Amino acid sequence: MNPTELARAIPKAELHIHIEGSLEPELIFALAQRNGVALAYSSVEALRAAYAFTDLQSFLDIYYAGASVLLTAQDFHDMAWAYFLRAQADHVVHAELFFDPQTHTARGVPMAAVIEGLAGACRRAEQELGISAALILCFLRHLSEADAFATLEAALPYRQHFIGVGLDSSEVGHPPEKFQRVFARCRDLGLRVVAHAGEEGPPEYMWQAIDLLKVDRIDHGVAAMQDPLLMAELAHTRLPLTVCPLSNLKLCVVDDLRDHPLKRMLDAGLCVTVNSDDPAYFGGYLNANYVQTTEALSLSRADVVALAKNSFEASFIDPAQRSAFLAAVDRVAAG
Repeated sequence: MNPTELARAIPKAELHIHIEGSLEPELIFALAQRNGVALAYSSVEALRAAYAFTDLQSFLDIYYAGASVLLTAQDFHDMAWAYFLRAQADHVVHAELFFDPQTHTARGVPMAAVIEGLAGACRRAEQELGISAALILCFLRHLSEADAFATLEAALPYRQHFIGVGLDSSEVGHPPEKFQRVFARCRDLGLRVVAHAGEEGPPEYMWQAIDLLKVDRIDHGVAAMQDPLLMAELAHTRLPLTVCPLSNLKLCVVDDLRDHPLKRMLDAGLCVTVNSDDPAYFGGYLNANYVQTTEALSLSRADVVALAKNSFEASFIDPAQRSAFLAAVDRVAAG
């Protein structure tokens, strides 16, 4: 297999997927009709035409509008199930899904509907598709620390359904240090912790995520290229970065995929992974990210294998499961 064919076929984990960002326009309209929600767009085509983003905030405005159709546990299940079917086609064998409860509880949706609906889809994915799946609860960084604490407490009765917490939404002006105390509480509870940093924000936000939030992974992290000391630290510690190439292109973090730093980060020894972020909005699920990045950056077969192996190295899974996944990567690469 050439690198592009290998990129399609290789088993992989997805570690940076906002499940609300997998909500396709067709499903948005179907759920709106089911729930009697009025949309600001007249058709699927009109909604899709609005996906001309200039930055993170212009995307978030549409993202939150789309999420307004999610009201019941069944809605959350159906959204996640649609993602898992696409993930299976892309040879995703493990997925750790971000979800944003504050987006929904602020509209009066019960926490139970959000978490139980998603957890049910995760169980079904394992049973019917053979995809292992876990949930990571994300705090919206444009909201207050107090709101994050309240969200955590509201979610704790469902603690068995999520493995960690994250930090997402508008990055600039909302540094990780704002959430230092709530992340300390989460670590005390035994939750894994991750945070978006270094997408539109500076390398300083990545240092804060490392030093103050004590994260297990950094989501995005492309700003590391601006700081040689940070690059050296990331190479030394192998702290994983969940990079999202097509998202970076769509949100104008890079102007051309051929200029994306992923290959340079990989060559520098960083534990970089490829992910889809919000695939319904950014033009591609996981294989589209793998294939387009492989072709734009002229990645080798060894690069593709390294990215797939990094995805399992970075996953929150037990050693036996990791070994099995890595062996599967080697089998496909050797075929």
